[in-house]
Amino acid sequence: MKKLNLIVLLACVLFLVACDMSGQSKGFTLPEGDARSGKIVFRSMQCTDCHTVNGVEFALDEFEPIMALQLGGTMREVYTYGELTTSIINPSHKISARFPRDELTNNGLSKMPTYNEILTVAELIDLVAFLEQHYELEPYVATRYRRF
Repeated sequence: MKKLNLIVLLACVLFLVACDMSGQSKGFTLPEGDARSGKIVFRSMQCTDCHTVNGVEFALDEFEPIMALQLGGTMREVYTYGELTTSIINPSHKISARFPRDELTNNGLSKMPTYNEILTVAELIDLVAFLEQHYELEPYVATRYRRF
């Protein structure tokens, strides 16, 4: 019986030692990008055919954009680095609820093309850096209760 207790105790100790208690994420992140280069990537990949960016003006060619889905601006929830990256490499993973679904999808998939065969990793990093700086978290307004 003492041998079994010792084995269980040893297993518990090994389990706890293997756990990372630092609280720091060990998730995948890309190196820091260059937002200025990201703006060039945004234009060169013709993202302006369908997207605008809050507070950014682009010199557009003489054509009518397909749609004007705004990226950036003040939001009620944070768009994380990972969400922005995922939205670029897998546009169908999350379709915006701010617009009519039939305007954004074909057969349930995003109308946004997949750029994975065209966009380099360096361009992706810069593009995310450019987009990330244009999102702002809407300040939280506390509910004001009347005194009873």
